[in-house]
Amino acid sequence: MKTFSLQPQEAPKGPDFLKGLNKQQYEAVTHTNGPLLIVAGAGSGKTRVLTYRIAYLLQQFKAAPNEILALTFTNKAAREMKERINNLIGDKANKLWMGTFHSIFSKILRFEAEKIGFGTDFTIYDTSDSETVIKQILQELNFDPKEIKPKTIRNKISDAKNELIDPDTFQNKFASSTLDDITAKVYSIYIKRLKQSNAMDFDDLLVKPIELFEEHPELLEKYQDRFKYILIDEYQDTNHAQYKVTKMLAAKYNNICVVGDDAQSIYSFRGADISNILNFKEDYENAKQVPLEQNYRSTRSILQCADSIIKQNTRQLDKTLWTEQGLGDPVILLKNYDERDEANRVAQYITELKMRHGYKNNEFAILYRTNYQSRVFEEALRRHDIAYQLIGGLSFYQRKEIKDVLAYLTLLVNKHDETNLIRIINEPSRGIGNKSINDLRNEARENGRSVWSILEHVEETNVYKPAKVRIRDFVNMINTLSAELENGGSLSEVTRAVLEQSGYMKALVEENSHESMMRRENILEFQNAISYYEKGAARPSLSAFLQEISLITDGDKFDENKPAVTLMTVHGSKGLEFPVVFVVGLEENLFPVGGREGFEADIEEERRLFYVAITRAEQRLYFSYCQTRFKFGEEQQQLRSRFLDEVDAGVVRTESGSTISQRKDRFTSDDTTTKKEHSNNTRIEYDWQKPATGRTRSSATSTIQYDFQDGEDPFQVGVLVEHAKFGPGKIISRSGLGMDAKVVVFFKNRGQKKLMLRAAPLQIIE
Repeated sequence: MKTFSLQPQEAPKGPDFLKGLNKQQYEAVTHTNGPLLIVAGAGSGKTRVLTYRIAYLLQQFKAAPNEILALTFTNKAAREMKERINNLIGDKANKLWMGTFHSIFSKILRFEAEKIGFGTDFTIYDTSDSETVIKQILQELNFDPKEIKPKTIRNKISDAKNELIDPDTFQNKFASSTLDDITAKVYSIYIKRLKQSNAMDFDDLLVKPIELFEEHPELLEKYQDRFKYILIDEYQDTNHAQYKVTKMLAAKYNNICVVGDDAQSIYSFRGADISNILNFKEDYENAKQVPLEQNYRSTRSILQCADSIIKQNTRQLDKTLWTEQGLGDPVILLKNYDERDEANRVAQYITELKMRHGYKNNEFAILYRTNYQSRVFEEALRRHDIAYQLIGGLSFYQRKEIKDVLAYLTLLVNKHDETNLIRIINEPSRGIGNKSINDLRNEARENGRSVWSILEHVEETNVYKPAKVRIRDFVNMINTLSAELENGGSLSEVTRAVLEQSGYMKALVEENSHESMMRRENILEFQNAISYYEKGAARPSLSAFLQEISLITDGDKFDENKPAVTLMTVHGSKGLEFPVVFVVGLEENLFPVGGREGFEADIEEERRLFYVAITRAEQRLYFSYCQTRFKFGEEQQQLRSRFLDEVDAGVVRTESGSTISQRKDRFTSDDTTTKKEHSNNTRIEYDWQKPATGRTRSSATSTIQYDFQDGEDPFQVGVLVEHAKFGPGKIISRSGLGMDAKVVVFFKNRGQKKLMLRAAPLQIIE
């Protein structure tokens, strides 16, 4: 690995704010004419280069702020870059066109949508909204959504859109199965349904601008002249639609700068095409290529580990990361018995590192390949009293009650949005039944009209008479609230009026349950969000607020200042860094997942994903794998990941050990057995012959005694148990704490059962 340092005289002269750049960074920042490919290795300061490049363009008067288009993959990255530019040269960054692909092109579409048949207040459908529409279409076509999954159809349609394949082309050239034929039928109806609802999905925000520019060349030239300089971050993650629309915009001036790292291309499942960055110099013949190879993030041991992995891939741009930092600690490999042991050991290491080295909770990250792996780590961290934040769970704005309120607000600006209209026309219940709703929907289909236009003339329909009165009341309420908004009512006031006049909050109060109370608290928090937006926006509008909410990305949910350990997938960690990183579950068919014979491209992407995980670490890195893992209620042997055999052995130290005794896989019991379990240096004994202490559990044959020490509870995942009625089994999952804990047990002779722990007659067996 290279280990050289730059001498002060090597740094070229320039504006004062460029003095801290190394030679390659300076070269990338000051190249202002023609296409530029910046191959930015992990931790090499790519955000700094992008920021300084924009500041340099403005400082040298190469372009006005509104003539620069900077495209990122998270809103958070865009905000941070704007702040840095403001710190360098003042508030010029406020006028930049900077944001995610979706936010920038939705902004353009707000100006130009009418030219392709949409209103400027179009709704942006998220994934769940799209699946709702597709489910309805499947039912109309007499397909069972339980058999033909709406999510599967949505994914196929999304892939087609991102490849710019329309329904007819999909049917004629790409339909090769019954499922494809169904997809083609749904796809054709789906795009019509969205247009009728004045709605676009996420993919449309990239596809519709291409349609707009192809149909209106004068508009393309207008935006080509507007954006004299284009900068694209994370170019290795762009799909075909993103590639094409930016190529169209850059065609006039060719001042396009892309920053990326082919070694971190990990989103092919979203349509990302690594060839976009690999072929950049073929697309732009005079392109200059600048590699950023000096890593400022990680120790030499971590970089050597990463380099040994990524060099196994065949298709890549040439670069070698190096650092002036010290060697650092070796990478620690933890060999565990099972997933519960793995989680306990990680929690113990976190506790020890905090005590010995003064790390804070927010300096740790636990990275896993799939979301379901988080559960055992959540339980272990709770047992060790370690605060954590889970990234990638249910978003606040995806909660039912928030989606309901958003649906009401959406109708105030786009009454033809059928999905949101149907969602809340009878929420809370106002006596408009499913039959009436279906009748209205069918009449709309027969007449080629929107459901709202039918509602406005409900008296002329054949809907059940009592329902007509309630529908008229609903229509009047929406029209009144919409008029209040148009007449200058504040967003906060209108939101309060929606909650009051719809009866939504009243219904939650009357329900008077723990769940309804939590929903009310979430709605109050939503009202706070409205107020914050209203106070902070220069020209607040409901349309702008709804658009901002709809375009929140997963990366925007991470709070680096929250005093908590971060749990997230490796995909979610991209772009982040932590002093201490645990990469867990390094086993075949888990990480890598789904690698099969003849699918080496899949393995190469999984290897890039592993590379991303490694390069998140600044100071200390831990790998972890299990010898056994519970799957489908049975304990199964695991093979350690092939990637562990590819890592440079010179930087890895293996630490074996276990926090639990390795149980034999058998269903037998011995009432004289005393089981000893070591966890966090605490011994817990279960003597089935002694009188019960604390809580008791009875069965037809014996009573179990157990002491809780340091909050430990013996009924954990993986424990063998005996039930008086169901016989022997194994605990395969657990939820809740203390007296409210529930377990799912896989019984040898009776299958899977969910039991309340305090009531179930369970005995522990060995």
